[in-house]
Amino acid sequence: MSQIEPNLIICERERIFLEQITKNPLSHHNSLLKIIVPKFMAKTTFEKTRDSLIEKEIIYVELKKNMKFYRLTENYLQKATQHIEKTTNGSYHDLKIQIKRLDTDFPHKDIDEKINTANSILRGLLQTDNGFTILDSIKNPKKTLYRDEHLTIQQLIYRVYDVIQNDRDSELLIPIIISFLGVTLPKNTLYQ
Repeated sequence: MSQIEPNLIICERERIFLEQITKNPLSHHNSLLKIIVPKFMAKTTFEKTRDSLIEKEIIYVELKKNMKFYRLTENYLQKATQHIEKTTNGSYHDLKIQIKRLDTDFPHKDIDEKINTANSILRGLLQTDNGFTILDSIKNPKKTLYRDEHLTIQQLIYRVYDVIQNDRDSELLIPIIISFLGVTLPKNTLYQ
C-alpha cells in the first residue's frame, strides 16, 4: 500500500551514506562530508540522513581524539529483529485495547473523528500484521510462528468493520475509510 512504502529518495540517500562509510572506513566526519557534499546531497541533507541513520541505530558514532567516525552497527539484523518484535507486540496489545473501547466510544464521536479513529486502527492492524509476517519470514520462512496473532488481527479487523457497519453514519464512513486505506474494487466488476 502506498501509505507505508518508504520514500525512495530517503532510501537512496541512506544507501549513499552507508556506501561511503563502507568504502571510506578511515574517513572522519569532515572528510566524509567532503566526499558526499555536494556530489550526492546538500550539507543539511547529509546531516539529516546521518541523524536518521543514528536514530534508527543503523550506524553509530565512534570518537577518536576530536574526530567523529561513523560505523555500521554490528549484528544489525538481530537488533532490528528484536526491535520489530518489541514494537509489533506493543502495537498489537495497544490496538486490542483500543478496539475494546470502540463500542462505547465510537458512536459518540463526530464523523471526522470516526473516520480518523477507524483509519488509524485499521492502518495499525495492517502494519502490525505486516510486522508479524516479517518476523515469521526472518525466524522461519517455512512455518507461521505467529498464526494466533494473524488470526486475532483478522478478527479485530472484522470487529472494526462491524462497528462501522452498525454505526448511524455507516453510509458515509465505509466508502471513505476503504478509499483512505487504498483498497479498491476491481474495475471490471463495478458495472457488470
